[in-house]
Amino acid sequence: MMRQVVLDTETTGLEVGRDHRIVEIGCVEIVNRRITGKVFHRYLDPERDIDEGAQAVHGLSRERLRQEKKFIEILPELRAFIDGAELIIHNAAFDVAFLDAEFARAAAGVARLEAICSVLDTLSLARRMHPGQRNSLDALCKRYAVDHSRRDLHGALLDAQLLAEVYLAMSGGQAHLTLGVQAGDERDGAAAGAAAGGRARRPLIVVAANAAEIAAHEQILALIDKASDGATVWRRT
Repeated sequence: MMRQVVLDTETTGLEVGRDHRIVEIGCVEIVNRRITGKVFHRYLDPERDIDEGAQAVHGLSRERLRQEKKFIEILPELRAFIDGAELIIHNAAFDVAFLDAEFARAAAGVARLEAICSVLDTLSLARRMHPGQRNSLDALCKRYAVDHSRRDLHGALLDAQLLAEVYLAMSGGQAHLTLGVQAGDERDGAAAGAAAGGRARRPLIVVAANAAEIAAHEQILALIDKASDGATVWRRT
């Protein structure tokens, strides 16, 4: 049995490093490529103020959330729902960073989400399949004819439900098209190499970023992705 869980969060702001918190989490279960109807959905008291920009995106106010449970109170249920599944997340770096921070804050005994789940990032998948195009959730819904007319505001459960449909459409029978493009690219590369003949080239000097630089770069791109709904220019390759 292949069990996957499509997950989305809404937060008080964009920067986990400034102690922003999760205010809503939504999960949708897929088993053997079928949406089962089983979901996990909670609103959360973030125990802090919500940035105006974030509230404009999801419509959740501090006053609305004061009556809800705190993350530490719903953590056992959440962990039971996602444990051992493959998580499917759009712009996974953002949500995973926030969940890791919540786990650490709750002293849950889990250092990282990926210790209990594997993670598939549909934004990265979409960029490989549709290079140079918009790959936000709205854009993918339009591309794959998924009805997103109810999405006036972002909502964790609604977005997870839409992403589940998009993911199944994206991953259904497209591999042969991608392989065909790759094979063509390889033939083109071989032809270019033959045309170049034996011309001598100076060796290319490559200075690789270290792990800390890569991590910092990815964090910045994740922030830009969240703010621009997946329209980061630097990742359109």
